[in-house]
Amino acid sequence: MAETFTVIDNGEAHSIAAEMDAGRVRVAPGDLGTALGWELKPQGFCKDDMCYPAPRAGEMVTAKGIDLGAFAELIGRPLALDVDERAAFLGVAAAERAERLASLEAPDFTLPDLDGNLHSLSEARGKKVLLAAYGSW
Repeated sequence: MAETFTVIDNGEAHSIAAEMDAGRVRVAPGDLGTALGWELKPQGFCKDDMCYPAPRAGEMVTAKGIDLGAFAELIGRPLALDVDERAAFLGVAAAERAERLASLEAPDFTLPDLDGNLHSLSEARGKKVLLAAYGSW
């Protein structure tokens, strides 16, 4: 029986129908395309011009849908999965993380100062910046 499942990818939450199957989360091929932009084609799983061959597609794709964990592994992205909460987070691929680290450029973010004025890290591009963070726990 399909249930609503939330998949977070690139900071966006997508609600899709999923079926729990022996600890695996299976999504319909159409939902994978609509929510995440990936399509199952004869050459494998494709998004735009990029395709990942799926030599073991028979194991990954069943009548109940595509195994979300196996799909994430195929495209080289970590998957944090909480079946009880019906939620998953598709992480950034290791190659992309390595590229970002090699560039030494921090991702942009915006936070308020003590007066509530918003400041973005991108405002200081090209300058040295000291970031101080703390936790209250």
